[in-house]
Amino acid sequence: MTFEARINPEDLETQFADSDIILAADGIASPIREYYKDHFKPSTVMKSNRFCWMGSTRPLKDFTYFFKETEHGLICAHTYQYEPGKSTWVFEMSDECWQGWGFEEVNEEDSKQKLEAIFAEELEGHSLILNRSLWRHFPRIFCNNWHYKNIVILGDAKASAHFSIGSGTKLAMECAIGLHDAVIEHADESVEKVFRKYDQLRRVPAQIVQHNADVSLSWFEHMDRSWDMETMQFAMVVMCRAKSVTYDNLILRDPKFVEKVDTEWYQRYFQETGYDYRDSRPTPMFTQFKLREMELRNRVVMSPMAQYSADENGNLTDWHLVHYSGHATGGMGMVYTEMTCPSPDARITLGCPGMWTDEQESQWARIVDFAHEHTDTKMCMQLGHSGRKGSTQLGWEKMDMPIETTDKNWPLCSASPIPYFDGISQVPQELDQAGMDRIVDDFRAATQRADRAGFDMIELHCAHGYLLACFLSPLTNQRSDEFGGSVENRLRFPLLVFNAMREVWPESKPMSVRISASDWKEGGITEADTFAIAEAFSDAGCDLIDVSAGQTVCDQKPIYGRMFQVEFSEAIRNVKKMATMTVGSISDAAQINTILHTRRADLVAIGRPHLWNPYFTRQAAASYGVKDDQGWEQQYLSGQQQAYSVLGKARETQLQLQRKAKPKRHYKE
Repeated sequence: MTFEARINPEDLETQFADSDIILAADGIASPIREYYKDHFKPSTVMKSNRFCWMGSTRPLKDFTYFFKETEHGLICAHTYQYEPGKSTWVFEMSDECWQGWGFEEVNEEDSKQKLEAIFAEELEGHSLILNRSLWRHFPRIFCNNWHYKNIVILGDAKASAHFSIGSGTKLAMECAIGLHDAVIEHADESVEKVFRKYDQLRRVPAQIVQHNADVSLSWFEHMDRSWDMETMQFAMVVMCRAKSVTYDNLILRDPKFVEKVDTEWYQRYFQETGYDYRDSRPTPMFTQFKLREMELRNRVVMSPMAQYSADENGNLTDWHLVHYSGHATGGMGMVYTEMTCPSPDARITLGCPGMWTDEQESQWARIVDFAHEHTDTKMCMQLGHSGRKGSTQLGWEKMDMPIETTDKNWPLCSASPIPYFDGISQVPQELDQAGMDRIVDDFRAATQRADRAGFDMIELHCAHGYLLACFLSPLTNQRSDEFGGSVENRLRFPLLVFNAMREVWPESKPMSVRISASDWKEGGITEADTFAIAEAFSDAGCDLIDVSAGQTVCDQKPIYGRMFQVEFSEAIRNVKKMATMTVGSISDAAQINTILHTRRADLVAIGRPHLWNPYFTRQAAASYGVKDDQGWEQQYLSGQQQAYSVLGKARETQLQLQRKAKPKRHYKE
């Protein structure tokens, strides 16, 4: 064993030529990784916040965040005791705040003096301790390949996890255990098999941990957006920032904390709206929400989901009657229709429903009338035009591919003549003024039909790469006229459509707009674009921004995970102070309550879970024991008592078992 010997990466293979395995665990700045970067293929992103590590003689009993509002911005100190009488202090702030205070990257003594003055109260008379306390940007690193020849990479050299979740060492040790297990299993075969097994065992768990760290990191980059919150709500946001801790997790860990958070939430909601839940305390998801004169009984929404079940003329079938009417009895606050088209050539597929004939209007009215007569569920029609993604096969066939029976295809239009799949999809015609005028008229007429059919709300679909989304995204809008270029120009046509709809839609009824807040590709929609788009629609009379993402281009690279699109809704909700609805891999009631509690959205749309469980909301209500104002239909009342008894007991039993369970083995940082 040799210690304190510098290894030159260029000499690695010759210096250790007789070794079976060379383990590169040389840290976040890894010279070995950089020397072999063509083989390890690292992805490195330098994040925006500045941070530095210091110590202090102040003792700390618990891990503690100190948030400090200063004249130049918010500063957070991540602090914890590492030995008796000694604690670590990691200071983090935006680059703007860092520059405002005049910090210098390598002037440790100056930084120490300034931070001691800023955090004098929190340090309680103790001083800070320097130890190479240089200011840095956090590098988010992930190696796409983990081995080359007999070299395998481990620890921060392979994947960095932001310090705010305290899992860097844990991640490294668990990967080391995985590599060890792979060696034990395949050592008698080949090093190549060892490394492949290591990758198989650890790639997904490492990505999950890093994703959680990325989400936490992102929150700290924008912590000022939550700073106007009341104390307990801010504490709730800090606890739930990485999405792995939810409302139900916190009930299990610290019910008194949740009780305080709830009490503050109900009091604030009463002051803001007049809805009084201070005594009944049903959880946020079971509180009413109002948009204009429409009142929802709870915050759960059935997301628009294509059914591909209309006939070839765009008429509804018995499937739609059963699907929408049946789901309306499921207890959610509102049901969205799938994207419905204002003209035959606006359809995505031949199975998409329309709203351009009297017959279609009557068919939709039958469904809405059923929902209104038998349930308290509100109904929203989503209107949209497929644009360049039209004339394709049904969703369960070859999605996004042209209809194979060529005589059934129809001409497409878009913002620019760019096909969805180059060489496969039809090249759309660039929409001219006459085409725009016709489409505006189609949307206006369909909106009037939706009103006559009795819909409570209407939504304009400006997301997912359809016609209006193609105008909004710089990836698909290459126009040089007044409808292309700046985001203000790209907004012109979508706003023309929206304004035409708003003019004929009753003042008392709300309107929403669905947007893709990210194209998941470089050069696409930016956060600044998203804010401009949301604000423009709000100024035009939009009451709710339905925040989704992606599907604009076929080569997108989404970052999936639970609640993976909530961050976009949270940004609009907190920066622009607009009502939002969030969607995307939200699958249980605990997540809904977390989102609402932490001001990430006002409504939560559930998609796929509603396909297999129309009574998702009923089950959640029974589990939480919420009965007031949830409006069970008379025909189902006899099942209510049993649901509340069975599911309530199941929830309590589960909580008891979790409280008694022994903690999993863990590694202390």
